[in-house]
Amino acid sequence: MYWEKEIETMDRTALERMQVERLTQTLDRASRSPYYAERLKAAGVDARSVRTVADVAKFPLTTKDDLREHWPYGFLAVERDELIRMHSSSGTTGRATVIFHTTGDIAAWTNIVARSMYMTGMRRSDVFQNMMTYGLFTGGLGFHYGAEKIGALVIPAGAGNSKRQIQLMRDFATTVIHIIPSYALHLSTVFQELGVDPRRDTEVKIAFIGAEPHSEKMRQKIESFYGFKAFNSYGLSEMNGPGVAFECPEQNGMHLWEDNYILEIVDPDTLKPLPDGEEGEMVLTTLQREGMPIVRYRTKDLTRVIPGACPCGRTHRRIERIKGRTDDMLILKGVNIFPIQIEKKLMDIPGVGQNFLIVLDREGYNDHMTVKVEVNREFFLGDLKQLEDLRRRIVEDLKSDILITPKVDLVEPGSLPKGEGKAVRVVDNRKD
Repeated sequence: MYWEKEIETMDRTALERMQVERLTQTLDRASRSPYYAERLKAAGVDARSVRTVADVAKFPLTTKDDLREHWPYGFLAVERDELIRMHSSSGTTGRATVIFHTTGDIAAWTNIVARSMYMTGMRRSDVFQNMMTYGLFTGGLGFHYGAEKIGALVIPAGAGNSKRQIQLMRDFATTVIHIIPSYALHLSTVFQELGVDPRRDTEVKIAFIGAEPHSEKMRQKIESFYGFKAFNSYGLSEMNGPGVAFECPEQNGMHLWEDNYILEIVDPDTLKPLPDGEEGEMVLTTLQREGMPIVRYRTKDLTRVIPGACPCGRTHRRIERIKGRTDDMLILKGVNIFPIQIEKKLMDIPGVGQNFLIVLDREGYNDHMTVKVEVNREFFLGDLKQLEDLRRRIVEDLKSDILITPKVDLVEPGSLPKGEGKAVRVVDNRKD
């Protein structure tokens, strides 16, 4: 049942003592980075300022903009030759973030992912099929290493190619999968087209779902079709990636691994701490990272701590499913997209007007993006070939930047909605 019973069931007093010790070490490491050396000195705090876990609030907050502005090496707390891997978030140059790992960082991250997977019932005898993108995205490699740590047979299938995914599941008797929720629903239609019943014709019993927001209704729909248990997970690249928080078999909130992270819930406007049970913005501090420790990172994710003990016996606090974000980031097919990225690209293209609208729709189980773009009147009145050439250029330019191929509609100037003050940039028509 437990990967590390002593840690997972540690009483709160002992767990907080461990957090204080590790926080002190983290702050000492962080002070060796160019960014934190300056920030901590300016704030008049250092590792000696820590006596209790609550003392973390004395330290300055870190934002995604801080990471972007100090790209690429401003947060490094070790020499570059101690690093063995990097991951980067999606986004344009200057908007992406990069995270570096030492050998020790990879080992610690791998361990908590393995702990999370083991908690759901995954064992050495399982066959794990990873249907996530590999590369700079953290999700694929994070789960891959965790499964290998457990000792399971890993099929690094990667994303897409639905018929082959089903063939692999059947040929190798896959028992555990990692999949994006929307793709799980899309894959269900392929199962039906092929006349294959996953309940009867596959051995899958566990699925790890994440990388994009999804409702309980979507989770239930997935579980109903496939006949397996689908476990929610939470992670973000700035905090390593997957494994920050994970559901246990109770499936009532995600245990956030407090031996690896300090969790705060703050009011997103006042930044004042909120008690367990109240919804606010999640702020996280790494406790096991050597190469690039991060102190009090504003995740922009809204959630709450679920009060009370979990029947599973684990003492690490549980967070609720993420309710939304305090910024305007969109997540489509597991890719983070900011409207400002699209705006920057559009504004560099001759003939494009001043307004655009991002429309998100769900067709069947697939999410799609349409970008409606106003064009200059004189350009709009030109010949059809000019308009088609412009549309194709916009598609290609956006695809190269956001990694998603959007549909692009060119519309007359002044035809798109305008809000009072802030422009209307996104219409999300997706329904569960």
